[in-house]
Amino acid sequence: MAIARTRRFAERAAERKCRLKPVKTSPLHQKHLDLQAKMADFGGWLMPIEYPGAGVLAEHAAVRERVGLFDVSHLGKARVVGVGALDYLNSQFTNDLNRIVDSKAQYTLYCTPEGGVIDDLIVYRNSAEDFFLIPNASNTTDVVATLQANAPSGISITNLHTSYAVLALQGPQAHEVMQSLGINPVMDYMAFTHVTIAGCDVILCRTGYTGEQGFEIVPKVEDAAHVWDALCAAMKPFSGLVCGLGARDTLRTEMGYPLHGHELSLAITPVQAAATWAIGWDKPMFSGSQALRTEKASGTHPRVRALVSQDRGIPRAGMQVKNSAGEIVGEVTSGTFSPSLKKGIALALLSNSVKLGDQLVIDVRGRDSLAEVTKLPLVTSHVR
Repeated sequence: MAIARTRRFAERAAERKCRLKPVKTSPLHQKHLDLQAKMADFGGWLMPIEYPGAGVLAEHAAVRERVGLFDVSHLGKARVVGVGALDYLNSQFTNDLNRIVDSKAQYTLYCTPEGGVIDDLIVYRNSAEDFFLIPNASNTTDVVATLQANAPSGISITNLHTSYAVLALQGPQAHEVMQSLGINPVMDYMAFTHVTIAGCDVILCRTGYTGEQGFEIVPKVEDAAHVWDALCAAMKPFSGLVCGLGARDTLRTEMGYPLHGHELSLAITPVQAAATWAIGWDKPMFSGSQALRTEKASGTHPRVRALVSQDRGIPRAGMQVKNSAGEIVGEVTSGTFSPSLKKGIALALLSNSVKLGDQLVIDVRGRDSLAEVTKLPLVTSHVR
């Protein structure tokens, strides 16, 4: 009996270890190993956090001041095609796809009927019958499965997660890097087109997750290394750096961009996350519309706000936030050191009683750290 219990315990432990262990790698994985990048698990993908000789602070500065290149191939990819695809996706996603035309992309959310967020994603509109989706890495399977389960006949949803890579060239000199490759970089924000880099066809979109001007580049997996090498060579004259996901996180936190699993989740709605700008309230319905309308009308919901440390404290996710009376008013959802502000910063889900300018206290490992509720973004946006 004891042996059987021990065997079952060992089997369950092995199963847990397998579930936690990253099982996928980027098509550029060997490139990162050759550069001796520090690697970590992101949504089940082993991805670079930072590179030696630079690190998060230098990589962050490169993007704010010059240009940086990220591998974000862990992001999902999927395609939705068929007559009625536009109407179907509009009945599922929060944003209104009628707001954009062909060759434009749109940020949107996919919610449960209760208003929780299955994922936030970018939708590329090729035509009213053809859409390319970029969900978050760990949510791609759920997004595809839910779309497939709800789809009417004639609509095809295909998971292309491992068919494409995604690179992000970000920073004030990203346009000049593209020009050096013979590509016209003049594009409206959130527009996309098809271009050739290193002889490879790629999707080029004027998007990003850093608050700087830049592009996201989507090559086929078999072309990823060629495109990566070409971009690395092209940004060298501009003192560009390859950048890990550590810098991507500090950059997006300064801007207040939400990260699923932190500022958005099945428990944190778009209304709470201050993402109502990505909701097409004039649409008759979409998944979660009734719950979100009710929550918005109530006005009693908590809200994600930014905090800037007034001392040396560095907030981290999960830390409690209190008001001056010592009452718990929320919790940090994301926290880090801001390389731009040289201070600790946080995004936190706070009670609706909290207002801009309030002085709050964050419990930083048992020590009270003073922080001020501050308007987002914490640094100037240059995306347009």
